[in-house]
Parts: sequence; structure tokens; C-alpha cells
Amino acid sequence: MERRYSIERVRNIGIMAHIDAGKTTTTERILFYTGITYKIGEVDEGTAVMDWMAQEQERGITITSASTTCFWKNYQINIIDTPGHVDFTVEVERSLRVLDGAIVILCGVGGVEAQTETVWRQADRYKVPRIVYINKMDRIGVDPEKAIEEIKETFSVRPLVIQMPLGREENFRGVIDLVEMKEVDWGDDLLGTKFEVRDISDEHKKEVQMKRNEMLERLSDVDDVLMEKYLDESEISPEEIKKAIRKGTISLQLVPILYGASFKNKGVHPLLDAITNYLPSPLDIPPVKGYHPRTFDVETRKASDEEPFSALVFKIMNDPFIGTLSFFRVYSGKTKVGSALYNSTKGEEERISRLLEIHSNKRKEIKEVHAGDIAALGSRKNLSTGDTLCMRNHPIVLEPIKFPEPVVSALIEPKSRTEHSKLAEALEKLTKEDPTFKVIQDSMTGQTLVCGMGELHLEVLMDRMAREFGVLANLRKPQVAYKETITNSSEGEGRYIRQTGGRGQYGHCKIMIEPLKRGKGFEFVDRIKAGRIPKEFVPSIKKGIKEAIEIGILAGFPVTDVKATVVDGSYHEVDSTSIAFKIAGSLAFKDAASRANPVLLEPVMSLVVISPDKYLGDIVGDIKSRRGRIEEMELRGGSRVIKIFVPLAEMFGYATDIRTITQGRGVFSMEFFRHEQLPTPVMEEIIARIEGRISVQR
Repeated sequence: MERRYSIERVRNIGIMAHIDAGKTTTTERILFYTGITYKIGEVDEGTAVMDWMAQEQERGITITSASTTCFWKNYQINIIDTPGHVDFTVEVERSLRVLDGAIVILCGVGGVEAQTETVWRQADRYKVPRIVYINKMDRIGVDPEKAIEEIKETFSVRPLVIQMPLGREENFRGVIDLVEMKEVDWGDDLLGTKFEVRDISDEHKKEVQMKRNEMLERLSDVDDVLMEKYLDESEISPEEIKKAIRKGTISLQLVPILYGASFKNKGVHPLLDAITNYLPSPLDIPPVKGYHPRTFDVETRKASDEEPFSALVFKIMNDPFIGTLSFFRVYSGKTKVGSALYNSTKGEEERISRLLEIHSNKRKEIKEVHAGDIAALGSRKNLSTGDTLCMRNHPIVLEPIKFPEPVVSALIEPKSRTEHSKLAEALEKLTKEDPTFKVIQDSMTGQTLVCGMGELHLEVLMDRMAREFGVLANLRKPQVAYKETITNSSEGEGRYIRQTGGRGQYGHCKIMIEPLKRGKGFEFVDRIKAGRIPKEFVPSIKKGIKEAIEIGILAGFPVTDVKATVVDGSYHEVDSTSIAFKIAGSLAFKDAASRANPVLLEPVMSLVVISPDKYLGDIVGDIKSRRGRIEEMELRGGSRVIKIFVPLAEMFGYATDIRTITQGRGVFSMEFFRHEQLPTPVMEEIIARIEGRISVQR
């Protein structure tokens, strides 16, 4: 099957923004104007094509990335619409890994917002060229100049204004194209399908010429040919300008700025033109790099159908009708239904039974895919996000996708005891779909913990379990896995003697225990003098001590960072047994530990908070109330980076709290640092609560 369009006419783009900037609304207009839909879907009405999940339609937000393909002026545009909420940042991360370009949508009133900064940094990490679309130009209080200045200051980039707004707020009618030197006026047309393209009116000519000269001056910095013409005051054609804009955009030297009001159906047609004119095709991207799975030599693949096949799986999704869908981006070569592919990540062969072109929640069967395509494989259960598909005789492993670690966790349990297996099956499928969703079986508490990117993330997954898998579950606050240790050295004695008429039981040992450095765990030393205890009974003493360690001293938590040395004891030639010495070892440890000043240890997390500087005081005050300590602070651009150590027990609900404190502009990451001794008052409270003497919600 031949390509519909040559590869230089393919655009793989993502649409990204802060929540409520108009991302899905803009995508819905793109689908309408390119003929994919016959009616404009609306987010507020729950009819948006790209927000097809029930939760998305109910909440009015994008939760999962949705892909589609549309066509504009003999170009094929593969679009991925991504979520704007920080809890679903995984969808942006995996999309950017396989895209060639991006549209960043800003609200003309809000400008650069918290998630704008996050998605911009993600795009920087993957070196994705982008254009900015300043939306909601019809809103009261719109300030595009402020938004452009924020782009410049926040991201240290060079915005290139290629349009001027034709009016603003309720008078916004369209845009002035500085490249073609034309006014594009939608007037009062409600659907946006009719618009007038006319010459620049006299009232705008002076300002337009000034703005055009500013644009040409900036373009001269990235294009020598254009610079020469500009300095000579020679005529520069629109095609020459477009070529220079494209060059500056793809090289990440410039970020073109466009305007619109998507909800009012104004500005989307020029945006589509900008996608095809300025964003890269697969040919404009450097050859993809990987390594040979056996020799580890560097391998490269060019974006060509003639190259050996290579593709990256970037998303797994469960479909109620098809089964498992594996979304992939083809970087080189071509393949068709019935062919065999090699999963070089896992060393397994995959036979292609179904190839699908995806349009939101609809699927279209196709026979073949080519370099630059985005498609899905049907019913391949062994594939995972980040797997490389290639040819067995030309193997390559592409760089996998890196995902952030979860920052919140909660205890989960089925509402019905009979649904444990259904819960486990649902959790397994959800973790396969979402690499930022983790499930941990806590061997110490016997609980199942679910970990995610925020409370909304976990809430949505709970809702999905009920709707898609029929599993009702409760989320509860997890128990912190404390540990116990000793702070002094001490000696203890254990004696176990039983006489029941026949052969008795006799075991006797003396031990010394001493604290170890944090993280050392448990050490055992045998210093028994010859003849005091037979060697075959020493392992039993060690086993008894280890069992006592697991039970704990103070509150039932395992003991760590302790060294136990057996120094003496006695035995009976007839009655001594391994069981007797195991019990004696356990008793000796309990005896020694009771005099070694035992304490509780709590997990302490390393926390990094990034926030605008004006919220510093509130952040520090909140951290101190959580028993946290500030280790380091630095200014990075216009943001304050704060490095903190804080107990895990104090961090539940922090994802919500930090957003409240910083009005949604603060982000954080958290990972385990080490166990540290609890303050005595807090330790006593925890022990009392466990023993049932008090009931406290911390």
C-alpha cells in the first residue's frame, strides 16, 4: 500500500497547555475545519471528540492523551492532545518522546501558568520545536504583550511575533498576518468557516510595518540570506520569510507567536497553516539513535521507508472490544499485517495480527505503516511502554521513555472480601497502562499501597476500576513503615528449660547487642569459647534473634542497625535441641534490648520544591509545621528551588497543599532519603496509639 502523502508532508505534533487554556477546544476546531468531524465538539457540553472517556466528559478536563489524524492542504497531521493537569503529566511525557513538533497554547489572560512551565521543560528535554498559540483573545483582561514577555523571561527563548491581533476582548475579529501582509477577519461568522482576507487597512499600516520590521530583524539573526536582503532593503517575499521562520523554529532558535479565540472559531485556519509551514516533518529531525542489543554498539535509523524497520511503543491501553492496544511511532522502514517484528527490549518475536489507525476512541483497520506514522497494534499483551520493535536481522534498542516517580500513596482494599483477585487483576492492567501508577505489597503491614502523581490521579483510577473492571474499592491513609533500633549497648540472657517426663528441652545463651550505623541492618558474631555451646546450635541462636528482631521491641516494627554477639551459654548433652536454642536466642535478645534504650525510626524523604519566589515564606512555614528542615535554597530563573528533608508521615496531602499555597504554580518531587530517630514526644504518641491507649489522627 502506497503512502497517502510523502514523508516531507507528514507532521507529528502534540498540543499542550495548562488546564483550561483551551487545548481540547482548539483541537476540536482543527478536526472540524479539516473535515474529520461534521460538528464541533464542546468540552463544556461533554461532546468533545478527543475527550472521549466518561471521566473526561464529566469533569471537563483531559485525562489521557488522545491521538487522531487529519489532513490540511495536502499535508497529513497526526495530532496528540495531551492533559493539562499535573497529575496526568505521564501523558505529556510519553507523547513528547515520539512527536516532532508541538503547539503550546496559552490563555491570553493567564499567560504562562504552572503546567505551561512543566510541559515547556518536558519539550526542552526532548528538543521539540514548538509554536505558541495565544488563545482567548476575546476574553476581558486579555494581555498578549504580557504573555509574550513571560515567555521570554520564564523560558529564556526568543518569541517571534508573526501576527497582530485584529481587535481584542469583545472586539476581537481576527489577525493581521505579518508574513503575507494581509488582514484575516472572521467578523460575526459563528462557525468560523467564512472569513475575509484583505489588504492592510490604512489605520493599521504604520503599526503593521513596524511590527513586520521587528520580525524581519529577528529573522535576520538566524538566516544569513535574509539578513543580507534586509540590510540592503531589498524586497523579501513571503516564501523567503516562511523559509527563515521554519529554519529558526526547527533549530529551536525562535518560537513563532500566533493569536486566536478558538471557542469563537477565530484564528484556527492560520494555526493549521503554521503547523504545516513551520513545524518539522520526520525528515527534519536527526536520525534516531539506539544501540545493538548484543554488541551495545551505537545504531542509527534515518526517517526513510528504505531503512530497516524501527518503532517505539509509547502507550498501552485496554480496549473493551479489541483488548490491549499498543500505540507506537515508526521511526524508519515499513511493515504490514502478517509480518513478524522483533521486540529487542525483551528479546521476543511479535506477529502483527492487526494494525489500527486511531481517531480518539474510534479505530480504523489499516494494512501497512511507514516511517513517520503513528498507529496501534491490536491484542499484543506482551508489549510494554518503552519497548522497541524492529527487525530481528537488523536489531536496535531505542532510548526508552523516562517517567517521574509517584509522589502520593494510599492504602487500597476491596469493599468486598471476595474481590481481592479482581482488584489485583484491575491494578495489574492499570499499572501496565500508566507507568506513573505503582502498586506496592507491603510485607511488613500486609497492605496494598497504590502510588500516583496526585490525589486526582488516584481518584480517577479508582473511578476507572469501578467503571471498567467492576471493582469497588476503598482508599485509606497508609500506615508509615516505621522501624526500631537501639541506642546503647547491653547484655542479655536467655534460658529455655522444659521437662515433661521424657526427653526435655534445654537451651541457654548470653549475648551482647550494640547499635550500628544507619543502614547497616543486622550483624551476628559468634564468640563462644570452645565447649560452652556445640557449634551446631549457634545457627539456631541466630535464627531466634532474627525472629525477635522481626517482632520488634516497642511497637511491633522490625529492628534494624543492630549487632548481636553470642558470648557464652551452656547446654545439656541429652535435652539440648535446635528449637530450645532458637527460643533461648529470642529470649536473650528481648532481655538485652529492653535495657538498650530502644527507639523508633521514621522514613525521611528528600523533597525538592520549585515555586515562584513570592511564595517562599508560606512554603517554609508549611514545611516547618511538618517537622521538615531546609537544606538548601537557590534562585533558578524566576523560580525558587528549595531542597528539604521531611518525615514521610507528615507528607500525606502535600500535593494538594502545595498547589493551594502557590496557587497551582509550585511543583515538587520526593524520594526516600533515610530512616531517622523520631522525637520522643512523637514516638510516645505513636506507641500509645498502637497500644490502643489513645486515638489520634495525624
